[in-house]
Amino acid sequence: MNSDYSFAKQRRLQNIKKINIPNSDQYVNDLLNIEYSLTGRSDIFIANIFIKESVQLIINSISLFEFGYFDAAYYSLREAIEISTTIVFFSEMPKREREEKIEAWRNAKDFPMQGQMLSQLYQNGKVVSDMKQKQAPFFNETKELSKRINKYVHKQGLRYFYVSRNSPASMNNQDAFIKDFSYFLEKTIGVVAVMRLAIDPFPILLMDEEIKMRCFDSITEAYSEDFVKKYIPEETIEGYKNTKIYIDHYSELIKKEKKNIVVFNIMKYKVIETAKKNAILSQISLLNDVDKIAANIALSSNKVVKIYVYDGVIEYFTDRKINRNRYSTSTLDFIHFRENSDKFNQKYDEAFISVFSFKVEDKNEFFYIEHNEKLNMYDIDLLRTLKIN
Repeated sequence: MNSDYSFAKQRRLQNIKKINIPNSDQYVNDLLNIEYSLTGRSDIFIANIFIKESVQLIINSISLFEFGYFDAAYYSLREAIEISTTIVFFSEMPKREREEKIEAWRNAKDFPMQGQMLSQLYQNGKVVSDMKQKQAPFFNETKELSKRINKYVHKQGLRYFYVSRNSPASMNNQDAFIKDFSYFLEKTIGVVAVMRLAIDPFPILLMDEEIKMRCFDSITEAYSEDFVKKYIPEETIEGYKNTKIYIDHYSELIKKEKKNIVVFNIMKYKVIETAKKNAILSQISLLNDVDKIAANIALSSNKVVKIYVYDGVIEYFTDRKINRNRYSTSTLDFIHFRENSDKFNQKYDEAFISVFSFKVEDKNEFFYIEHNEKLNMYDIDLLRTLKIN
């Protein structure tokens, strides 16, 4: 039995050769640019699952190639392109039609293939047809890329066979083989990154400091300069900046007041620099209600070191020393704090928590204030009657 097992194990690996891709970890790190480019579009929030799946497929392709399963690696690259096309296909539809197509997709009913989707998008999709016109070289190259990837997937040539590619007598150039895959990998990353821009332009818009400082608190993170330079040709970016979707968003956002860095950090990173009170107050009106309340709380008393909202889901940090040694929090802790009959000066490790209620969009929300020393009645009354700017 042992000899049979050894033979089976040996036979499974007979035509499989592991390969090392130079800088493979860097590719994975680069893909965070796409993974963090989540869209805030509420009408198609499912898009974020597709964005993450496209990234996962590309990561899988790297692993599969290094394990020696090169045809499966190319298949994963093809699937990443198809998934990124599918979500754009959904995003271009009116709501009712989109819901019907998503239902068909979920239930494995009749659903168009990638070529059919692109054909429909070019004819009927306002965003993609505009992108195709302004970024023609990119779309032509993407079409050719898919054709070339399919040669590996469909094994069009003996060099795509395991038994010939990895046989002892093979004269195939391994360095060229790795170089080819790296080329297709980088091109696929670029395709997925550009197709993401058909949903909304924020990964590129937020690279512009003038837009970033005027923007709302988007869940989207900008692509980095290095990422764009490495994976997206300059002419593709310039073409995209001439599309209607980019111009419309840019034109709307550039009209807004530019935030100073202190107010921007409150909005984006939930960091309140109380030592820069004047800078905060000069533009506090640009913050949403929750950010405004948190900022006013922090500025009202020097005992406040941290603020939690939505049972600890959102945390605001200040520039004051925190006494707590444990940085982790639990929703159960905050539920206990707000259900306690005594809302103030509740022990929280080496610090205290006091719970206050403020109105946010016609609804009372609990704000949990962490402080190193107990609040006295003056502090409590001051916070209870706090006027929100």
